[in-house]
Amino acid sequence: MRAGPTVAVTGPDGTGDERERAQRRTLRVLVAGQVLGGVGLAAGVAVGALLARDLLDGDSLTGLPVAVGTAGGALAAPLLARLADLRGRRPGLALGYLLGAAGSVIVVVAAAIGSFALLLAGMVLFGAGNTSSLMARFAGADLALPGHRARALGTVLFATTFGAVAGPNLIDATGAAADAVGLPVLSGPFALSALAYGAAAAVVALALRPDPLLLARAIDAAARPAVPAAPSRRGGWAELSHGPALTGVSAMVAAQTVMVGVMTMTPLHMRAHDHGLSVIGLVISVHIAGMYLFSPLVGLLCDRVGRMATVRAGAVTLTAAGVLAAAADPASSVVLAIALFLLGLGWSLCLVAGSALVVDAVPLARRPQAQGNADLLVGLAGATGGLGSGVVLGAAGFAAVGLLAAVISVVFLGPRWVHPPAAPADATG
Repeated sequence: MRAGPTVAVTGPDGTGDERERAQRRTLRVLVAGQVLGGVGLAAGVAVGALLARDLLDGDSLTGLPVAVGTAGGALAAPLLARLADLRGRRPGLALGYLLGAAGSVIVVVAAAIGSFALLLAGMVLFGAGNTSSLMARFAGADLALPGHRARALGTVLFATTFGAVAGPNLIDATGAAADAVGLPVLSGPFALSALAYGAAAAVVALALRPDPLLLARAIDAAARPAVPAAPSRRGGWAELSHGPALTGVSAMVAAQTVMVGVMTMTPLHMRAHDHGLSVIGLVISVHIAGMYLFSPLVGLLCDRVGRMATVRAGAVTLTAAGVLAAAADPASSVVLAIALFLLGLGWSLCLVAGSALVVDAVPLARRPQAQGNADLLVGLAGATGGLGSGVVLGAAGFAAVGLLAAVISVVFLGPRWVHPPAAPADATG
């Protein structure tokens, strides 16, 4: 591991003015990157299934591109985390954004030549951009004090709101621009994704200095020079196999499965009932607002009332979202928007609380790999949700997708939290 910067540490708890200044700068840079990354993610996700249907002329595999993209992002997570462990957060996040930009370009080419196989190849790399957007939340918590970690996580996620809400609402404009230059209309949002992810990579690579992970490690070493950094066991998997870390990962995995499954199929459901692209984009924007807009309040709730109470609230919200989506009149975009908003809010509650549980439970020296593994599992869960929901939609309709989401929320999020594991003493760092 590259040695971190030398720091002057003040205060009995290993904090000081330099740490606070660095944390404020880190959050500002991450916020800027997240705005751009949010545009990249949402612009592409909103039309991925629609583009697949155009290329395949059917619904049964329309969830595959988003599933493949999610799986690609999941597989990238441990690799980007390993790079962060060795070199710091900055190169890991920047590389993920660059891969997302490259994947977006490949998808544009795939749309232009009508190749579904090339679309899937591009989506593998596209998913890495979303991985960087998610992993940025952990970078925001590196320098945060224990009582403010969830708020730091929420602040970084909140920044995604601006770009993620704007992205789907640019579908018509980017589609028109693509059509004007002879490209398929649905390739336009992916061209925007390429530009947004490339800009996010530049912001992080140039401005995320000092690196928050390297600085946090230097502060930790200066505060406790007598405590050696224990190496990660089994590449960070052992840290996630028990206690609050396992609970946190379980919450994130279940929420991701439910959220991706319903979100991916909603544009197809709406398009089949004659809703226009602008209306579909608006509903997806409302959903993404639910995911990110209230993240600072979710983080505050998590720090104030506890991680487990926040997870329980997320379970209830996700269940309500699934039931409402299943019962909604297909002609009512308003009811679908409310269901998708609740879906996003429930996901936010589980993601912030679950992430905070992982940060709390894993010592600083072993966090990056454990966090990467957690995001690997979350990504694979999303891929399963996206692919499985396409099969369910084709076989039984959108109402079945919503009801299945509600069942998963109850079964996998409900009983587990009745007797939560006791949280250990705060991990180092």
